[in-house]
Amino acid sequence: MPRSRRHYYEQDPHHGRNCSIGQSTQSHRDIPVYGTDSVAQHAFALLLELTNQVGKHAKSVQNGDWAKSPDWSYSKTPIVELRDKTMGIIGFGRIGRQVANLAKAFGMKVIFNDTNELSDSEQGVSLEDLFARSDFISIHCPLTAENQGLINKGLLSTAKPGAFLINTSRGQLINESDLADALRKGVLAGAALDVLSNEPPPADHPLFGLSNCIITPHMAWLSKEARTRIMQTTLENVRQALAGKPQHVVNP
Repeated sequence: MPRSRRHYYEQDPHHGRNCSIGQSTQSHRDIPVYGTDSVAQHAFALLLELTNQVGKHAKSVQNGDWAKSPDWSYSKTPIVELRDKTMGIIGFGRIGRQVANLAKAFGMKVIFNDTNELSDSEQGVSLEDLFARSDFISIHCPLTAENQGLINKGLLSTAKPGAFLINTSRGQLINESDLADALRKGVLAGAALDVLSNEPPPADHPLFGLSNCIITPHMAWLSKEARTRIMQTTLENVRQALAGKPQHVVNP
């Protein structure tokens, strides 16, 4: 019997999503690492924009506010220092661990929630505990049928007062109407998202227009370095498969 035709796939660490890149009679191929550092970096860029509002203050200066100010220094929003704050990470894979490294470099405490079995030295916490204890919550888990809409009204209501939410994973993990309601009511101090449930989003998206919500256009993975790694690894996957030495096999 002829063998069934299958696809080569690349694994998107931003989303945990497989993307077809060609067909073969071989098993699925994986690009296991390409955007870990880029996505973690963007998560922290969003976090720092929430705490320091650099863009808002730069625009204020460009608009002439500093030139007209009676004082030599001013702030349009509260500035939050990260040292000794708690970072709660949902999904402790490659990207989640890199975010943890960055958080520790800022002097933050790190807790995490992960559904996978980890080593004895790594003890996660429940989602409810993570929300109750975290000053910043960063989402890095893949989307599954079980966790769609995971971040909803009930879970958001358990958040520590003044907490911030960051999502560079999958938009569908969040019930966006519930998040918009939580932001309007002050249940969360702010949110910063690189992904939404529908992309491009509709013009009347419930999160648009909220002053305490920052949204970027699914760009965390877009560094030149990450895209170069995609192409290099894809090419090497194909080369090795054609040579009969498949690498990064997902379903051998």
